[in-house]
Amino acid sequence: MQGIKVGLKATRSIRLTKDHVQSFAELSGDYNPLHFDEAFASQTKFGRLVVQGGLTTGLLHALVAMDMPGPGTVFLSQNWKFTAPVFIGDTISAEAEVLKVHETKPVTQLGVVVKRQDGEVVLEGEAWCYTFLHKITSH
Repeated sequence: MQGIKVGLKATRSIRLTKDHVQSFAELSGDYNPLHFDEAFASQTKFGRLVVQGGLTTGLLHALVAMDMPGPGTVFLSQNWKFTAPVFIGDTISAEAEVLKVHETKPVTQLGVVVKRQDGEVVLEGEAWCYTFLHKITSH
Protein backbone atom coordinates (compact mmCIF):
# COMPACT_ATOMS: atom_id res chain seq x y z
CA MET A 1 0.00 0.00 0.00
CA GLN A 2 1.47 3.24 -1.12
CA GLY A 3 2.64 5.48 1.72
CA ILE A 4 1.74 3.08 4.54
CA LYS A 5 4.78 1.81 6.43
CA VAL A 6 5.68 0.49 9.86
CA GLY A 7 5.93 3.32 12.39
CA LEU A 8 3.51 5.66 10.61
CA LYS A 9 1.12 7.33 13.08
CA ALA A 10 -2.08 9.32 12.91
CA THR A 11 -4.22 11.02 15.54
CA ARG A 12 -7.74 12.41 15.79
CA SER A 13 -9.53 14.15 18.69
CA ILE A 14 -13.06 15.02 19.75
CA ARG A 15 -14.74 16.71 22.73
CA LEU A 16 -17.70 14.55 23.79
CA THR A 17 -20.89 16.31 24.85
CA LYS A 18 -24.36 15.41 26.16
CA ASP A 19 -25.58 15.80 22.58
CA HIS A 20 -23.16 13.09 21.40
CA VAL A 21 -24.38 10.77 24.16
CA GLN A 22 -28.03 11.45 23.25
CA SER A 23 -27.43 10.96 19.52
CA PHE A 24 -25.53 7.72 20.09
CA ALA A 25 -28.35 6.43 22.30
CA GLU A 26 -30.90 7.26 19.59
CA LEU A 27 -28.85 5.35 17.02
CA SER A 28 -27.84 2.38 19.17
CA GLY A 29 -30.55 2.08 21.81
CA ASP A 30 -27.93 2.37 24.60
CA TYR A 31 -29.82 4.32 27.27
CA ASN A 32 -27.84 2.84 30.18
CA PRO A 33 -28.43 4.95 33.31
CA LEU A 34 -24.64 5.37 33.58
CA HIS A 35 -24.99 7.78 30.65
CA PHE A 36 -28.20 9.63 31.63
CA ASP A 37 -29.09 9.34 35.32
CA GLU A 38 -26.79 11.58 37.37
CA ALA A 39 -28.09 10.24 40.70
CA PHE A 40 -27.45 6.66 39.61
CA ALA A 41 -24.02 7.43 38.12
CA SER A 42 -22.97 9.29 41.29
CA GLN A 43 -23.42 6.05 43.26
CA THR A 44 -21.06 4.06 40.99
CA LYS A 45 -17.28 3.87 41.11
CA PHE A 46 -17.24 6.45 38.28
CA GLY A 47 -19.05 9.03 40.42
CA ARG A 48 -20.60 10.83 37.44
CA LEU A 49 -22.04 10.34 33.97
CA VAL A 50 -19.85 8.50 31.46
CA VAL A 51 -20.12 8.37 27.67
CA GLN A 52 -20.92 5.15 25.85
CA GLY A 53 -17.90 3.07 24.91
CA GLY A 54 -19.12 3.16 21.32
CA LEU A 55 -18.32 6.86 21.17
CA THR A 56 -14.75 6.13 22.24
CA THR A 57 -14.31 3.33 19.71
CA GLY A 58 -16.13 5.40 17.09
CA LEU A 59 -13.24 7.84 17.12
CA LEU A 60 -10.97 4.94 16.14
CA HIS A 61 -13.33 4.05 13.29
CA ALA A 62 -13.09 7.62 11.97
CA LEU A 63 -9.31 7.67 12.39
CA VAL A 64 -8.82 4.45 10.43
CA ALA A 65 -11.39 5.24 7.72
CA MET A 66 -10.46 8.87 7.16
CA ASP A 67 -6.84 9.42 8.25
CA MET A 68 -4.72 6.26 8.27
CA PRO A 69 -4.73 3.88 6.49
CA GLY A 70 -7.54 6.08 5.06
CA PRO A 71 -10.62 6.00 2.84
CA GLY A 72 -11.70 2.51 1.85
CA THR A 73 -10.41 0.97 5.09
CA VAL A 74 -12.44 -1.36 7.31
CA PHE A 75 -11.59 -3.26 10.47
CA LEU A 76 -10.94 -6.99 10.14
CA SER A 77 -10.49 -7.52 13.87
CA GLN A 78 -10.11 -5.54 17.06
CA ASN A 79 -8.53 -6.49 20.36
CA TRP A 80 -8.70 -3.64 22.82
CA LYS A 81 -9.65 -2.96 26.40
CA PHE A 82 -11.16 -0.01 28.18
CA THR A 83 -8.85 1.09 30.97
CA ALA A 84 -10.63 4.19 32.32
CA PRO A 85 -13.94 5.99 31.85
CA VAL A 86 -14.62 8.89 29.52
CA PHE A 87 -16.85 11.58 31.03
CA ILE A 88 -19.20 13.98 29.32
CA GLY A 89 -17.14 17.06 28.47
CA ASP A 90 -13.87 15.16 28.07
CA THR A 91 -11.72 15.57 25.00
CA ILE A 92 -10.30 12.27 23.84
CA SER A 93 -7.49 11.71 21.36
CA ALA A 94 -7.06 8.48 19.42
CA GLU A 95 -3.72 7.42 18.00
CA ALA A 96 -2.99 4.56 15.62
CA GLU A 97 0.48 3.34 14.72
CA VAL A 98 1.26 0.90 11.92
CA LEU A 99 2.86 -2.21 13.45
CA LYS A 100 2.85 -4.47 10.37
CA VAL A 101 2.07 -4.18 6.67
CA HIS A 102 1.19 -7.38 4.80
CA GLU A 103 3.55 -8.03 1.91
CA THR A 104 0.95 -9.01 -0.70
CA LYS A 105 -2.41 -7.71 0.58
CA PRO A 106 -3.69 -4.25 1.57
CA VAL A 107 -3.75 -5.33 5.22
CA THR A 108 -2.20 -3.53 8.18
CA GLN A 109 -1.87 -4.21 11.89
CA LEU A 110 -2.29 -1.12 14.05
CA GLY A 111 -1.49 -0.41 17.67
CA VAL A 112 -4.21 1.86 19.06
CA VAL A 113 -4.54 4.03 22.14
CA VAL A 114 -7.12 6.59 23.23
CA LYS A 115 -6.33 9.15 25.95
CA ARG A 116 -8.31 11.79 27.81
CA GLN A 117 -7.15 15.41 27.86
CA ASP A 118 -5.36 14.72 31.18
CA GLY A 119 -3.20 12.07 29.46
CA GLU A 120 -4.88 9.06 31.08
CA VAL A 121 -5.23 6.09 28.73
CA VAL A 122 -8.90 5.11 28.39
CA LEU A 123 -8.49 2.40 25.72
CA GLU A 124 -5.55 0.43 24.37
CA GLY A 125 -5.00 -2.50 22.06
CA GLU A 126 -4.54 -3.45 18.44
CA ALA A 127 -6.52 -3.92 15.26
CA TRP A 128 -6.15 -5.42 11.81
CA CYS A 129 -7.46 -3.43 8.85
CA TYR A 130 -8.13 -4.03 5.18
CA THR A 131 -8.05 -1.17 2.68
CA PHE A 132 -10.12 -1.48 -0.46
CA LEU A 133 -8.05 0.22 -3.10
CA HIS A 134 -9.90 2.27 -5.66
CA LYS A 135 -9.04 4.46 -8.57
CA ILE A 136 -10.34 7.99 -8.74
CA THR A 137 -12.15 8.55 -11.99
CA SER A 138 -13.07 11.86 -13.51
CA HIS A 139 -16.69 12.55 -14.43
